[in-house]
Amino acid sequence: MREENYVDILKQNLKTSVRKIKLGRKWVFQMDNGPKHTFKVVAKWLKDNKVKVLEWPSQSPDLNPIEKACESKEAYKPDSVTPALWAKIHPTYCGKLVQGYLKHLTQVKKCKGNATKY
Repeated sequence: MREENYVDILKQNLKTSVRKIKLGRKWVFQMDNGPKHTFKVVAKWLKDNKVKVLEWPSQSPDLNPIEKACESKEAYKPDSVTPALWAKIHPTYCGKLVQGYLKHLTQVKKCKGNATKY
């Protein structure tokens, strides 16, 4: 994915998604440190749009809730999904994934950052 493509995805979907799943104003954007996430143009867009980003160490256990959506029966690969396919994932389902996040974090902490069952 080219850096411009990722910025376009953020422009078109980030704030809309926040509203749809009713996160309010005090949300933090979480992403791993994959190459497309660390482009300077992406960092600039996030800063210019006042998006608070969760600090995330590289090579960390993958705790991104959307990964669970990609493992579901609707198995999508995140890098190959079109906006139309993402639109089919119901906001309530995304909210449930986020709600399960504490459980995942607790397990990672218990395993001291090593592999977990998640």
